[in-house]
Amino acid sequence: MTAIDSEKVRTTTTTTTTTTGAGASAAASARRTPTPTPVSEIRARRPQSARSRIGTIVWYVAVTVLSVITIAPLVWTLSTSLKPATEILAGALNLIPSNPTLDNYLSVFEDVPFGRYFVNSLILGGGGAITNVFFGSLGGYALAKLQFRGRAGVFALFLSSLMIPGIVTMIPTFLILRGFPLFGGNDLFGQGGLGLLNTYAAVIVPGAAGAFAVFFMKQFFETLPDELGEAARIDGASEFRIFAQVYFPLAKAGMAVLAILSFQAGWNNFLWPLIVLNNPDMMTVQVGLSSFVTNYETSFGPLMAGTVVASLPVLVIFIVAQRYIIEGVAHAGGK
Repeated sequence: MTAIDSEKVRTTTTTTTTTTGAGASAAASARRTPTPTPVSEIRARRPQSARSRIGTIVWYVAVTVLSVITIAPLVWTLSTSLKPATEILAGALNLIPSNPTLDNYLSVFEDVPFGRYFVNSLILGGGGAITNVFFGSLGGYALAKLQFRGRAGVFALFLSSLMIPGIVTMIPTFLILRGFPLFGGNDLFGQGGLGLLNTYAAVIVPGAAGAFAVFFMKQFFETLPDELGEAARIDGASEFRIFAQVYFPLAKAGMAVLAILSFQAGWNNFLWPLIVLNNPDMMTVQVGLSSFVTNYETSFGPLMAGTVVASLPVLVIFIVAQRYIIEGVAHAGGK
């Protein structure tokens, strides 16, 4: 073996020994290094101080009390709706009826045309939701994505209208509806008839393009990237096509929230339908509930039963669409 070969053998042996030693050192270091403990386990093991435990107890007690205060009227309403009239008038403070009965629910639909009131409320609530979503999304898109002179002033005008109490505009709106030309027996100058009074339009039209709807959808559209619209414009798409095919699918969560809130507002509306609708066949559920309260007596059983029935649509909608509500509110408030 030559000197050169001997040197190669020593070099190879040294390299192998170094590599083996490095691997053994790394393995030993890995064995010595402890596995990091998750933060949740550290917090669970950490003992709570007396002040922290007291604060936690106070927090849970406060939440429990507030929950009971919130739920108690609903439970009492449901309990009263199942009690006979004699038990209600006796004034017994028992949540569980002694003799449960469904007679109050039968009276709701037999004593008054509550089914018709129910349908009227569905029409008015649904119509208000559709018009608010349509005009609100168009107005919100224009204020959020279109650049035009006076945009800030228009938005400020919408915001200022939110500060005006609805009672202030109630009489002017009533006069405009009554004097609407060529409707309800009116001539071209709005004289001689009732205009839009005693129609569904009298309830739906005044709130068809509410300032809140425009403001809500504007905030939602501002969370969507402008680059999508710019790319569509480069491809030659019209503004309405950009709205309908690009931004509309992305804004479904916000529109769902707006539709639910608008439907709830229309469903619970009492004063305005009472003013503009004089035809008994066009009364809403909320107005129909007042028929159980007269100057001489109050039918508590049917009133509570009607209240439970009137609460069901909104309750079902919130349960079914709660995912869209959370997603839409979180998305709109994320900007």
